[in-house]
Amino acid sequence: MKSFFKTFGAALLAFFVGTVLMWLMLFSVVGGIAASFGPKQVAVPSDAVLVVDFRNGIVDSPDNRFGAFDVNRRRLETSNTMLEVVDGIRMAASDPSIKGIYINVEGAGAVNHAQVEELRGELLRFRESGKFVVAYNEVYSQPVYWLSSAADKLFIHPEGFLDWRGVAANVMFYKGLLDKLGAEVEIVRHGTFKSAVEPYITDRMSPANRLQMNTLVNSLWDVMVTDIAESRRIPAGKLREYAGRMEVRGPEDAVRLGFADGTAYRDEMTGILSALCRGEEFSEAADTEVSGLNTVSLSDYIAAHAQPRKISRNKVAVVYAEGQIVDGESYSGAVGGATLASQIARARKDDDVKAVVLRVNSPGGSALASDVVWREMELCREVKPVVVSMGGVAASGGYYISAPADVILADRTTQTGSIGVFGMKLNLEKTLRDKAGITVDVAKTDPSADMGSIVRALTPAERAFLQAQVERTYATFVGHVGAGRNMTFEQVDSIGQGRVWLGTEAEKNGLVDGFGGVADAVSLAADRAGIAEDFRVYEILSEPDSFALFLSMLSARTEGFASTRIRGRWDEAFVRYDVLRRTLEQEGIMALMPYMITFE
Repeated sequence: MKSFFKTFGAALLAFFVGTVLMWLMLFSVVGGIAASFGPKQVAVPSDAVLVVDFRNGIVDSPDNRFGAFDVNRRRLETSNTMLEVVDGIRMAASDPSIKGIYINVEGAGAVNHAQVEELRGELLRFRESGKFVVAYNEVYSQPVYWLSSAADKLFIHPEGFLDWRGVAANVMFYKGLLDKLGAEVEIVRHGTFKSAVEPYITDRMSPANRLQMNTLVNSLWDVMVTDIAESRRIPAGKLREYAGRMEVRGPEDAVRLGFADGTAYRDEMTGILSALCRGEEFSEAADTEVSGLNTVSLSDYIAAHAQPRKISRNKVAVVYAEGQIVDGESYSGAVGGATLASQIARARKDDDVKAVVLRVNSPGGSALASDVVWREMELCREVKPVVVSMGGVAASGGYYISAPADVILADRTTQTGSIGVFGMKLNLEKTLRDKAGITVDVAKTDPSADMGSIVRALTPAERAFLQAQVERTYATFVGHVGAGRNMTFEQVDSIGQGRVWLGTEAEKNGLVDGFGGVADAVSLAADRAGIAEDFRVYEILSEPDSFALFLSMLSARTEGFASTRIRGRWDEAFVRYDVLRRTLEQEGIMALMPYMITFE
């Protein structure tokens, strides 16, 4: 019995101590999480190098931040917005504590081509301050090299790799799979180039879509080649030859052909950066003793300057449309028409808001939700300047909501246009009957009472009805664009028909007014409102409570971690699946470019 009590007492003590330790650990983590919602306590060292990396990616809207809790530092690390990144680099240009910038984006998070373009422009502007910009990577993908080519000096690992072979865009087709399943997708559309529906009804690109896709990839390649030729002083024709013959086979070729200035191991970069901080040439750094190189990440630098530097009653409101456009309220990854319209209305009714910037990064979605937002944009433009800043994609419904703006700025690599509409209906009658032995019967008052059922095809009368809806929506869409862009119906129709344009071509055909990023749009809006010398940026966001925000961040990050592990090898299939799922979930007439065109 004595042995029993001794054993029981030891177990009880162990349980008690374990419980206390568990709660102490929990309180520590929760305390760190709570503290992370406040301003980060970050000190910027003197004579520091600003390190540009994208471990947590870049987002447009603060509403779409994702984060990961850093246990060692006891704080939540979140992605930065494009506006924060631009502002941070501009501050660094005049900050005596910052000696230069080091670009090292290995393992980068999600950054699209338009964000790369905006960031690249800011790095070139930073160089005008007289400070250095140095880039290093073991492996350079083409987008990363395009960004890094803005540096004064560019280095590569002695056994690294630089990808230089041109760009390509793949379209995946599902008709063969649908045929095997006995499923049918019925389509009603307006637009010769409205190729969003092609993957469901054919097994290859139509001539119109092939023309569109070839134009897109060649336009993007032209932008990249032109920029790199100017920065690296390599003739554009030579760059094209090198890609065509795949001449950059190793680091020595990258140096010989002018893509890189030298090879180095990562630890040697510390010596190079230290020498540059002392004002020495990088060639002198090889034998230089390294002593106390100070660095600060871009995220930490932004956090250190998080407090507003100027308080003004004059506000330029920034409203975000990031994600697919849906009816009703916004949710993670989707822009609700009602939510966005109310945010624009809030800016319109606020007398301190002198101008509005709508940042659009959306492939479109519900035509009805887009029209709800369009109406509020029209009302807002009647009382104050409205400028649209287009991000990576502002197509179909994304263009619909942009059309009323006084000025539309895009990046050269923005995917825009896609002025066209369509409707889709899935018919699983054969699939259910032949594969699962399921049949469905119906009782109805009228012939089309069950129109839209997934267990039967459309009748000719129903198809005609839906086609009329599509034509009506297309006419409205084109009319809105014509009114906003001061074009005739015929002019818009000639560049519409569902065709997607890159920003370079959209500027030529009148769909956008010029090139610039979100910070440029803010400056332009302030100038048009007459407050360029005295204003502050006022972001209008959704307002979840702090705990809900934390949960959403962790949820997004956990999902991102899981999807990263899956997508490391199956990235393209994962993206295609997500597009297919979102598209088939939609109801009603859509103004949507449902596949993001990504370039290798």
